[in-house]
Amino acid sequence: MRFVAKTLYGLEKVLSEELISLGALEVQTGNRAVFFKGDMNLLYRANYCVRTALSILMPIAEFRIRSKDDLYNEGLKIEWDRFMDPDDTFSIVPVINSPHFGHTGYAGLILKDALADSFRNKTGRRPSVDSGDPRILINLHISNDLATISLDSSVVPLFKRGYRQEQTVAPLNEVLAAGIVLLSGWNMSASLTDPMCGSGTIPIEAGLIACNIPPGKFRQFFGFQRWKDFDEDLFEKIKHDCNSQIVLSSVKIFGSDISEQTLQHARANVAKAELSDAISLEVSDFKNLKSVDDNGFVFLNPPYGQRIQPEEIDLLYSMIGTTLKHNFAGTTAWLITSNKESLKHVGLKPKEKHTLFNGALECVLLKYEMYQGTKKQEKT
Repeated sequence: MRFVAKTLYGLEKVLSEELISLGALEVQTGNRAVFFKGDMNLLYRANYCVRTALSILMPIAEFRIRSKDDLYNEGLKIEWDRFMDPDDTFSIVPVINSPHFGHTGYAGLILKDALADSFRNKTGRRPSVDSGDPRILINLHISNDLATISLDSSVVPLFKRGYRQEQTVAPLNEVLAAGIVLLSGWNMSASLTDPMCGSGTIPIEAGLIACNIPPGKFRQFFGFQRWKDFDEDLFEKIKHDCNSQIVLSSVKIFGSDISEQTLQHARANVAKAELSDAISLEVSDFKNLKSVDDNGFVFLNPPYGQRIQPEEIDLLYSMIGTTLKHNFAGTTAWLITSNKESLKHVGLKPKEKHTLFNGALECVLLKYEMYQGTKKQEKT
């Protein structure tokens, strides 16, 4: 069967590598998406184990349209009773970029009518729409004249891991945090430090990776569990197999923040993620910290400046550069921000640059190699 895993811009390659490691076939990357083939075993396993997917869709129909009538007629042909019953509730999420529809919601209403009429013609009854908590979530994607109708096997976005008890004002998306760690090449033999950890997302995602804990372990629900053909025995076996591979890691993972209240949020999240023994947290100002070893990794997600005065944010970024240079020699530092102007005050030349999105914010992820002494001395 064909599947589509949706992700954040810039994480497509990382996601494709994750899917290949799970046994996915014919993997192809797209824009914020990865296309692949597999069976229901893989679909369940991907939802439970993949760290950089937002959701996983299963296409059930694809066709060309030239009018709204074509969408209705083709939608009417779909054997909806293979996937749901007339007593089920459903909702349709339309993603439309087509000259045939001036309003996105209109295309969704047409498909809704086709689905309802299909059941009414066969059974005399029709399922109801529930946009709040639908039993079946349907994705309608129309690009020009190509319409694709899919079932959302995740429903609740996969970045909602289930471990977040508390959060700060602007927490980092869990999928983005995992993607940054995987992009960095961190091999779990070096220490990892997040000196501005906020609610602890980066240390937690790193801890889940190091301990081989599936990101879906703490979730209560996946969309495919409400499908008509859901195989509960198969899913229980997959969970048991994946959970049996969890290990105790000896890697050192540190998180700190200048705010005690913020760190209390982080501690609650770390405990829920069952990582209290793997992650050390302390209240500290970054400028007072020093690296714990010469080959460690440092991850920084500083404030972007939306709620801080420009002169204050510039001073903060200048302090980051100075502290990395003097206190973290020998480490590899990764910094993500949407504030490209303040980046100039870091005063360090990045080794790599990646474009990523944190929500609607276009961000840049930068890699800094903090040499001992000068770069010339390091090369020698």
